[in-house]
Amino acid sequence: MTYKINTKRDQVVSIQDGNTSIPIASANSDYQSVLDTIIEQGTDCFDGDIPEDLQAAADEKQFNQQLAAYRVAVARLAQYIVADGREEVREMQPTGEQVFNEETMEMENVMMEVIVQTAIEPVEATVTRLVYDETDPMAEPTEETIENPVITTDVAERAEAQATVDATPQAVINTA
Repeated sequence: MTYKINTKRDQVVSIQDGNTSIPIASANSDYQSVLDTIIEQGTDCFDGDIPEDLQAAADEKQFNQQLAAYRVAVARLAQYIVADGREEVREMQPTGEQVFNEETMEMENVMMEVIVQTAIEPVEATVTRLVYDETDPMAEPTEETIENPVITTDVAERAEAQATVDATPQAVINTA
């Protein structure tokens, strides 16, 4: 698809896509599609040079998409690894009550140990499932041991999140 700028109609700037005129308006879904095409194809999608303001809009959209994806990926990587579980974390926190310390002659916070992160046991590394012989419906099923699908999913999601983080430009990371 090739776009070109059209300024002939009452000096209203629009993007020409064959016989269709697309207004330059951020709320317009066709305009957003033009920006997506610029992000994907660059100058190959335009007849002539891409106007600076249009290129800037495409760059801003891409930046915002990368920033959102980076934040989601970082949040995913911050989650515990299901194969390892998570340890309980406790800390001392003030209760809001104060008592007078006669030695220091000052009011002190009453502290109480609280759980700030609950423990989560690691999932079993493998699971056993029954496998049925499709060629002999009367045969007894056999057992097969496989990696726990929860671990498989966790590893795949973490790898995808890490790939997103690794591919994120430094300028986007600096903004996050």
